[in-house]
Amino acid sequence: MRRLRLAFGRIAQETNSLSPVPTEVSDFTRTHWFEGAALLKRCGSRLRKEAPGFTFNAELSGFVREARRAGRVELVPLFSAWAVPGGKLSVEALEFFLERLTTDLIASGPLDGVMLSMHGAMGAEGSVDPEAELLRAVRRVVGPDCMIAVTFDLHALVTADKVALADVIVGYQTNPHRDHASCGRRAANLMVRKLRGEIQLTTTWRRLPLVMGGGTTLDFLEPMRAIYKRIAEMERIPGVLGAWTYQCQLWNDAAHAGWVVYVATDGDPELADRLADELADMNWAVRHQQPPTLPSASEAIRMARDATWRRRLGVVCLSDASDMVGAGAVGENTALIRALIDEGRGLLSFAPIRDAEVVAQLWDQTLGKRVAVQVGGKLAPEWYAPIDVTGVLLRKRHTAGFGRAVLLDLGHVKLVITEAAPLVMKPAFYHELGLHIQDADICVVKSLFPFRLYFLLHNRMTIYVKTRGVTDFDAWRTIRYDRPVHPKDAVAGWR
Repeated sequence: MRRLRLAFGRIAQETNSLSPVPTEVSDFTRTHWFEGAALLKRCGSRLRKEAPGFTFNAELSGFVREARRAGRVELVPLFSAWAVPGGKLSVEALEFFLERLTTDLIASGPLDGVMLSMHGAMGAEGSVDPEAELLRAVRRVVGPDCMIAVTFDLHALVTADKVALADVIVGYQTNPHRDHASCGRRAANLMVRKLRGEIQLTTTWRRLPLVMGGGTTLDFLEPMRAIYKRIAEMERIPGVLGAWTYQCQLWNDAAHAGWVVYVATDGDPELADRLADELADMNWAVRHQQPPTLPSASEAIRMARDATWRRRLGVVCLSDASDMVGAGAVGENTALIRALIDEGRGLLSFAPIRDAEVVAQLWDQTLGKRVAVQVGGKLAPEWYAPIDVTGVLLRKRHTAGFGRAVLLDLGHVKLVITEAAPLVMKPAFYHELGLHIQDADICVVKSLFPFRLYFLLHNRMTIYVKTRGVTDFDAWRTIRYDRPVHPKDAVAGWR
């Protein structure tokens, strides 16, 4: 049996096109950057975190371990670049990755397969479909006979070009996402089996004129629970290699956005088509179930105040739904902070905000000093107004993912100010600044779903709060699509 040479790497960023702050290469290198032997070592050991700050084991770890399990595989590590969700990549950033990917693949020599972990909803200035450009660059180097597998987030924008350029697209099947590693394992399994002639990979897909539906879209709650249950049943049918549903990123201005279903079979196109139609019908049937109406900041604070026993047993998490850094917002919403200051007396609240200017202003100040600063409203003033705050400078820290950070004690509100976007989805964000979650009544998070996993031991009540910002559930209505889409337009059917 011939030894296979398989390259692997990552270029992952989820784009919110409404964000005015472009994503640069430095946003990747600051957050997550590994290459060559260091990447292979990090992905091959269960004792090392593949993606510090994100997750312990992710797609590349799953790919490496499954490839090694298959035997007679030479692994060729490229590089792994992962950035916090944000604005579109700059022209320079996309050009950098196109050149770097091409250079590394040429240096790798002849390859049987290439696996790339991507988000699937990357945007870039001057590009209609940047991830397709990256895949096209791969194909130019490796040729038509080399297998290309990609892994996508569940919120990917799957396009005709991406489907044509990749032999298989493997996606998450959970929301909140908790199957990163298994996604990579499946990609490796399908790649090795196809290259060794054990399967004849056949794929098909359907794009639905649907950008928002499915209620909360959590995989373990209705209405999506029934769809994921059916996907699991489909994958037990002989000859089925995988089935996925992709719920598109809401705030990416790609004209071709829409939910997608994707099915892979072992040389049975008729079965693939039948299951894809069935899965598309199921997704279309839940289109009218929209996300719930969210409370205002004032209403959310009242709800938290009334939840006395929940606060005593843990913490109330307020998810800043209008400024979700986990969905690409800039992280400088002041509306919720203002409400906590004015209306949250008697409740100990932890909250973050991004303001590099204020961090620089306070960095050389003496701890314990009382300071007055104006925070917020600098990056996206059309969305977020600045506010004046006065408090005691408690701590200063260099953080791994958010740059320098300072902690201001405003009394009943402890405000963490960061240089970079504060992706608050883990208690560690506050712990790093010396704040203990068990002491708080309210913790503000900047994540839509993943925080539910990481705050599980502490969170006794979740409240999504709407103020005004780039991740509002109706902000996407400003985007122009290439065809009518539900619920923006009246659409008779997905076909």
